[in-house]
Amino acid sequence: MAHSPVAINPRWPGGIVAGLVLALTLGTLCAVALRAEFQTVLGAADWAAIRFTVSQAFVSAAMSCLLAIPVSRALARRQFKGRGALITLLGAPFLLPVIVAVLGLVMVFGRNGIFNDVLGFLGMPEISIYGFHGVVLAHVFFNMPLVTRLILQGWLAVPSERFRLAASLNAPIGRLIEWPMLRNILPSAFLVVFLICLMSFAVALTLGGGPKATTVELAIYQALRFDFDLGRAALLALVQFGICAVAATIAWGITSPEVSGAGFDRAVQRWDGGVKRDVLAISLAALFLILPLGMIVLRGSSALLSLQPDIWQAALRSVIVALCSSALCTVMALALALRAGRLVAVAGVLPLAASSLVLGTGLFLIVYPYISPAKLALPMTMLVNAVLALPFVLRAIAPAVTKIESDFGRLGASLAMSKGTWLWRIVLPRLRGPIGFGAGIAAALSMGDLGVIALFAGDAQETLPLAMYRLMGAYKMEAASGAALLLLIMSFTLFWICDRGGRVNADL
Repeated sequence: MAHSPVAINPRWPGGIVAGLVLALTLGTLCAVALRAEFQTVLGAADWAAIRFTVSQAFVSAAMSCLLAIPVSRALARRQFKGRGALITLLGAPFLLPVIVAVLGLVMVFGRNGIFNDVLGFLGMPEISIYGFHGVVLAHVFFNMPLVTRLILQGWLAVPSERFRLAASLNAPIGRLIEWPMLRNILPSAFLVVFLICLMSFAVALTLGGGPKATTVELAIYQALRFDFDLGRAALLALVQFGICAVAATIAWGITSPEVSGAGFDRAVQRWDGGVKRDVLAISLAALFLILPLGMIVLRGSSALLSLQPDIWQAALRSVIVALCSSALCTVMALALALRAGRLVAVAGVLPLAASSLVLGTGLFLIVYPYISPAKLALPMTMLVNAVLALPFVLRAIAPAVTKIESDFGRLGASLAMSKGTWLWRIVLPRLRGPIGFGAGIAAALSMGDLGVIALFAGDAQETLPLAMYRLMGAYKMEAASGAALLLLIMSFTLFWICDRGGRVNADL
């Protein structure tokens, strides 16, 4: 994103988008600050929520990193049938709707879940998935695969010649090769996961709750929806933004430089042992990821066709919101990528510091004096989801735009191409793949969102994740399982259609 765009690129759309992103993030923050009651001191419950938010994020990030090390090491050292499929599966939790994964974890680790059935059979006491350890468990489920992929890339980037040399000299591979790589990758991975866990609302909403297991975002939701204390909600929103901004700034400033040097691109071969440990690590990780999803498919299949009409209506709303949000996010990301510059860099990173609840609180405070927020629930959800997905989609599109400018920029300028011709004939055909992939990410993330919609929506604006949450709250677990399977199918289908559509007949 730091490249200098060629003069032929249309720049004014990127300026408009950057201004819109700044207005939605900093503008809503100003609305929150104006409403916040600074003379009101944070109460004991608020400080408890802050401590819980930071502590669960720290423990979740630490556990995700620690568990990812043996799994990624095993995947780097071993070749086996299905390895590629397992590595692909590690990317699934990023697109998986949070509420679906939570239900799957409840089916496995909940009171009537498989894990407690095994403990009961062995005569051991049951465990509860709710509270601090349940929130951490869910966050590890989502983020351990992400860290595994990051560390695996670092392991595979080490030239095979280094392992050959270490083997010939009988040198300690862990201390001389593996530890320097981990030392460069783990800090940034930890901070990214820490930031993600700070802004996790749906996990705390379903598995937390209560005075001892309330995050700041959950406290904001309770202050708006139940107490209608706008001043306290605004003050908590400022606190949440401050915590996330500090974490995002540190994460952005820490990079993972190349530490392995150059090689001859030979396939990495490992001679060090630990086969049993590697098999155990890979097996447990695969079981941890597959079992909750398998339970959703198993229990949801029988309930899918018997879902009530209001659930299908909620699913239709979710699809419409996801498609609109994806289209808006993709257009915004393309405009920013074509403009580039420092303003774009700031606009592309700033949403990482603004959680959906903070943006939603600001928008709620802005529109409340003039119109019922429930009437704008779906448009607001679409807009916020597009902004929050923007950093990920921009990361998918911007490198491709940079390459196009490097390869064809001088040629386009020498031919005196108009900006429209340049965009239509040169840029867009070569961006079909990245645009399709980015649009799929935005659609899947929006499809499973349970953030802003929970603040704004009434029954008439209910989306599928919100409908599923209410079914779980009413202990209608069979119907919730059917809704979860429907949400799972629709999320991955939208991603597949967008990603596949971007690559069809794309030879460039």
